[in-house]
Amino acid sequence: MADSLMPEVLTMPELLTMPQARQTLARLEVELHTATTSAAATASAAVVVDASALQTLDSAALAVLLQCRRRALQSGRTFQVNGAAQKLRQLAQLYGVDGLLELA
Repeated sequence: MADSLMPEVLTMPELLTMPQARQTLARLEVELHTATTSAAATASAAVVVDASALQTLDSAALAVLLQCRRRALQSGRTFQVNGAAQKLRQLAQLYGVDGLLELA
């Protein structure tokens, strides 16, 4: 039973700017869909994004993260971003979405 409460970890790429956004979002949405429809998925399980690799980014990275957050919340799961680099934190703060993304 403990395994069903393990968070689903999604991994961000090193580069996420406008040209990569569509492909990255498609990959993450497939991973989210698989996680939320699996037998182990529960409403109390979290979706955690590992953003530690993300070094080159623009506002498209925020859009991708916000869409992942929407999908997670729609499925009744919590959402958190771990390993956020300073640049991601600053951009999220500039756009006023740092609280929504729960950057850790």
